[in-house]
Amino acid sequence: MKKQQGDVIIRSIKEIPAYAKRVVRQRRGFILAEGEATGHAHVIEEEIEMYEMNGILYLKADRPVTVKHEEHKPVSLDKGVYEIGIVREYDPFEEEVRKVAD
Repeated sequence: MKKQQGDVIIRSIKEIPAYAKRVVRQRRGFILAEGEATGHAHVIEEEIEMYEMNGILYLKADRPVTVKHEEHKPVSLDKGVYEIGIVREYDPFEEEVRKVAD
């Protein structure tokens, strides 16, 4: 299963990598990605387990949760384990791959 909210892709996986490090909850929740220009963020306010390894975020939800963002519709996630990715684009003129700006 794969879901998307703006530039954030959420993909169901079997398990979190063994050496991923636990990420602590921020004041406003678990932040999946920060907006580049507006300061808005993709956030889960409910309790989850979040981990990071090599710049990739992973989360484990023991019950359904919602990803919120000020400029996008909420995205519901079922209980499960997920990998969080950022949409990338290729610029053929600059010959580079970069994150899509949200």
